[in-house]
Order: sequence, then structure tokens, then C-alpha cells
Amino acid sequence: MRVLVVENDKVTLLGQIGVALEEAGAEIDICRPHAGDTIPADETAHDAIVVMGGPQNALDDESHGYLAGLAALMRRFGDADKSVLGVCLGSQLLARAYGGDNVIGTAREFGWCTVSLTAEGAADPVLSAAAASFPIFEWHSDTFTLPDGAVRLAGTDAVANQAFRLGRAIYGTQFHLEASRKVVDEWVATFPDLIAGIAPDWYARRTELAAESGPSADAAGLALARAWVATVRAADRRRRVA
Repeated sequence: MRVLVVENDKVTLLGQIGVALEEAGAEIDICRPHAGDTIPADETAHDAIVVMGGPQNALDDESHGYLAGLAALMRRFGDADKSVLGVCLGSQLLARAYGGDNVIGTAREFGWCTVSLTAEGAADPVLSAAAASFPIFEWHSDTFTLPDGAVRLAGTDAVANQAFRLGRAIYGTQFHLEASRKVVDEWVATFPDLIAGIAPDWYARRTELAAESGPSADAAGLALARAWVATVRAADRRRRVA
């Protein structure tokens, strides 16, 4: 299993997604276009793609000229029936790739928030790996409309579109399923002033909140990551049989 992971920030951490990929014995190719790496021309060298978060918005082509090409690459993977996972910015780019609208600056969430599955999410092979409602880490200010044909899988009180699926295994999650407490601790250490400015109350209470929500969030994120990785295995087996 060979998986392309696209990082959009210098402090991207794979967290629970990395754990699940390593458990599966995946070969992980990291592409950092924000640092000058060239995005692959097509999907043929990889079985799946993961696109992580970042500080950009999904329409920030002027400052990050690779974003349109990355959205197009995600669609190439999806149209080839290869598994796709977009996280935070990655989910917004996935929505863009399939014709959804990006809505900038209107949907701020930060910290552990309660995500609830829709009826479709409860029946979904990936999202059903989590409980009907579960805490998970959020850090975003943008959102998106669902592309035509997308199935809405989860939402929060503040942001309706927290997870969606297109086709067999094209998934976007606005929430950070990768963000274990270890990842959050790294973010806190790297961005103390930024976080304190965004959420001073959270910053002061983070130890308490981590103890309250962290164990369940860690478990949910890993369960979701493992379930998504299982979709890559299924596609790989079909190609070998064919």
C-alpha cells in the first residue's frame, strides 16, 4: 500500500492517521508543496491520498498557487476509485474539487468539540467506527457547501458540514481526526501566542479539557483513521484480483 500524504504547513503532524497507516504497513510518501515540493502529475503511483490541514484558505490561490492543482489531484484520485481523505483544509479543497463552495471566515471552532453523526454517518463504513456523538479537535474558521452527490455524515452545533463522503471512499472531515493529545500538545508548544489570542479561555483550561475529552477523542480519531485505511486495502485487493 503506497499512500501520498500532502502537508500544507511546516508543523503538520499525522498523529492518529500516521498510526493507522503504520499499522497497515503503508509506504508513505510526503509531499510538502508549501515548501516547494512538486505535486505529482496524477494518481497512478499511489493507492490513496491524504491531504492535511494548514493556515491557508481553500481559495488562496494568489498566495499558494498550488492549491488549484492539489484540488484537481484529489479529484483524479477519487475519479479513479482510489481512497481520498481530506482533513480540515483538505476537506475544503475536496469540496472545491467536486464543485462545492468555500465559505471563508464565517465558521470558527477551536478545541475539543462534540461531533454528531447523521443517520447516513451512522451507517457509513468509516464514520460508524466512532460513536454517535464524540469529542474531536477542531481548529478552523472556514467551511464549505456540500458538492452535488455528497453524503453528509456528521456535524456540530456550530458547523453543519463536519464530514462527507463522495462515491465509495472519498472522505472529507472538517475536524482533525489526527489530533491526539500528543499532537495538540505539539501545537500548543509551537503556537502559544496564536492559540492564546484565538481562545484565551481554552488556553487557560487546556489541561482540564484534555483530561475531560482527550481520551475519547484519541480513541475516536484512531478508530476513524483505521476504518479509512481499511478502504485503501479494499481498493488494493480489487486491483490485484483484476
